[in-house]
Amino acid sequence: MNQRIETVVIGGGQAGLATGYHLKHLRLEHVILDENEEVGAAWRNRWDSLKLFSPTPYNNLPGMPCPGDAKSYPAKDDIANYLVAYADRFELPVKNGVKVKKVSMDGDNYLIDTTEGEIVAENVVVATGTFHHPRVPKFADSLDSHIVQIHSSEYRRPSQIQKGSALVVGAGSSGAEIALELSKTHKVWLSGRDPGKEPPLPTPVLWFIASKILNVSNPIGRKARNHILYPPKGIPRGRIKSKELLKAGIDWVGRTSGTKDGLPELENGRLLEASNVIWCTGYVTDFSWIDLPVFDDYGYPNHRRGVVESQPGLYFMGLLFQHTVTSSLIGGVGKDAKYVAKHIRNRQSGRHQSNKILSTESLSQTVN
Repeated sequence: MNQRIETVVIGGGQAGLATGYHLKHLRLEHVILDENEEVGAAWRNRWDSLKLFSPTPYNNLPGMPCPGDAKSYPAKDDIANYLVAYADRFELPVKNGVKVKKVSMDGDNYLIDTTEGEIVAENVVVATGTFHHPRVPKFADSLDSHIVQIHSSEYRRPSQIQKGSALVVGAGSSGAEIALELSKTHKVWLSGRDPGKEPPLPTPVLWFIASKILNVSNPIGRKARNHILYPPKGIPRGRIKSKELLKAGIDWVGRTSGTKDGLPELENGRLLEASNVIWCTGYVTDFSWIDLPVFDDYGYPNHRRGVVESQPGLYFMGLLFQHTVTSSLIGGVGKDAKYVAKHIRNRQSGRHQSNKILSTESLSQTVN
């Protein structure tokens, strides 16, 4: 590849595409790099029955509404198809199958090392989100080899697991959804702290609170962000109530703290003779490929609404609670993308103006 581009967006999911939309609207040169072989692949590779927690009208990217009935909840393939159509409609410059291996400084610019060569850029937007590597406890290796283990990122359907009981570790949205699906064909234990469920409010009210009130510009929003992120606790379940899980015959047990005799062991010492373990334990945030001193002790970038003020030209998109609770959601990335794109435009205008002044001064000195 070996080229120079004004702005490189890393990640071709909803956050990267929304950023590309606004950059193109502002006529700013950019490219979107995505390691997947096609747009929407991250959604297609999730479990078959997955549906979003918000109705169709709340899943719009800027400039193009999400298709579907207003009262329906889009399935994962619906969203994947929507992202493909979105990239095509606005002719966004997405380069698939390109993995970024490292981002570092090259003088006043950024050097992006990719599987297709190096790129020098004035600006970099990291739009990979925070869901990077599956988190599985170390003691998982000491489970009996006859127990089928799978992380939620690899789970697709019940037929993947063997007959017998199933232990689902993690009681957040993914854990609850998968446990409920498996309870139709298996004896299921659900392990983990109850993160609670979203308040029983109408969607418009809930969305208003999540996208307007709970933002980091006010004390309430900052308190909510810190509660969720430091240390990482996850967010309340979006659809399933605790009583629905119990009604389905799911046995909600305590935390899984380790193993004994090859079996999962709960914190109260109880052993579970599980045939399957599904780890719904989230992901490890890993920005180690970014060789810049911009991260806090938890691995999150230090930023203000996606703008890394200590590292001019570096931006982040799609982070959990980047500005509001909805910042990492399809229907929420648009506002942050617009903010970041405008910041890039202003930065470029400033750089070009500075270069003009330097050129004029240099010419004046030469003439004199």
